[in-house]
Amino acid sequence: MADATHIDITLTDDATRAPRVRVWDRFVRLFHWSLAASVAIALATGFVGGPRLLVAHLVAGVLAAALVVARLAWGFLGPRHARFADFVVGPGATIAHLRAALAGRPSHHLGHNPLGGAMVVALMLAVAALSLTGAVALGGALKEGPLAATITFATGRAAREAHEWIAFALIGLISLHLAGVVLESLRTSENLAAAMITGDKRARGATAPAIAARPTLAVLVVVAICAVATQLTLAGMRRPALGVPTAPLDASYARECGACHAAPSPAIASSKTWRRVMAGLDDHYGDNASLDADTARALSQYLDANAAERWDTQVSRRVGAASVGEDLRVTRTRAWTRLHEDIAPATFAAKPVGGAINCAACHRDAATGRFSVFAIDIPHERTAP
Repeated sequence: MADATHIDITLTDDATRAPRVRVWDRFVRLFHWSLAASVAIALATGFVGGPRLLVAHLVAGVLAAALVVARLAWGFLGPRHARFADFVVGPGATIAHLRAALAGRPSHHLGHNPLGGAMVVALMLAVAALSLTGAVALGGALKEGPLAATITFATGRAAREAHEWIAFALIGLISLHLAGVVLESLRTSENLAAAMITGDKRARGATAPAIAARPTLAVLVVVAICAVATQLTLAGMRRPALGVPTAPLDASYARECGACHAAPSPAIASSKTWRRVMAGLDDHYGDNASLDADTARALSQYLDANAAERWDTQVSRRVGAASVGEDLRVTRTRAWTRLHEDIAPATFAAKPVGGAINCAACHRDAATGRFSVFAIDIPHERTAP
């Protein structure tokens, strides 16, 4: 792409009194502040929100991705200073601008200067990377969204780690961007933040000829992209998630185990753990829970066929794969503890819950072993009058 149009200047009183011209159109300004807000919400809910704010995190992320798509279209079909050709230059021109600025001989750009253009590209790439890794993490680690049918838990977990690192990188880019805005505003005596609100900047010297925007075509392009993306998303969400149990608990298992305590999904423990449980029913946490041979054999086969290693969910891969102690309680494993570290111990002791092993008290889909993050409903302890 060609170098951005620039004018070499030395700031004078005349320059500071130069006439103001419209540089940033309404869409560019709306995009800028909307992206800032959506990214801020996504970062806040991602780092400190926890599962309860996951929906807000997803909405903010989808909005940020949609804004980037719209900006891409406007970068080719918008007015002159919105177009990538006006400010995206090669690395040589960017380095030359940086050297000139450090030497005190910067050139003036009515739109973005080469460093600002590079930052725009970097920020958009970071948001796009966050959207992609977020979708993969959602599909693989949480088994939700359009990619749940194709992404393994291991891939989703790796994507989630990459998602976090990219988020940190985005925070760094935002910090550099804000510092650059402050420094450039001081250097040019031009309030760049205010210019992104009003759209106007000082015209110092000759200005390049205007390029007419093509808003109708831009809208059609964005609508078409969003329509295709929506159809693909809905089609993906209609497919069953990869490695997720969906059948309810076996009636015999639910009856026998539920006679004394809540029957947990077989997906929360490995087949090795279940075999040890079934082998020790004569002393099952201090009680004799022995079964007749046929029932014990049927339940053992059911537990083995539906144990953690048969599935590919977060619960099966983390909790089910965890090493249990001598008492065989998965609720005392490190993995289970980390997943429930935000829950107060008193919540598990409350009557509506009735103990840590009563998964169904908080997980509406516990009986299937899915344990979706969107099916969590933690009851409040009922206080007697």
